Amino acid sequence: MTIPTTLMPRLKGFRFPHEVVTYAVWTYHRLALSTADVEDLLAERGVIVSREAIRLWVNRFGPQFAACIRRDRPRPADKWHMD
Repeated sequence: MTIPTTLMPRLKGFRFPHEVVTYAVWTYHRLALSTADVEDLLAERGVIVSREAIRLWVNRFGPQFAACIRRDRPRPADKWHMD
């Protein structure tokens, strides 16, 4: 994950640690998964969280993650390289 923790506001008062929230929002935006898919990924790692909680995290922290992902995307150039 290339999202710096400084971009995330403090998560004081949240039930889950910073890493869980960051991973859920990052996978939702970066891998274009649904909230059900993110819920399944977290469940495989032993974290039980509802889809509604994931949706709230995405709505609250998503724009920051999406901007960071867009910023790191390669820019189009005038030369194209074929592999």
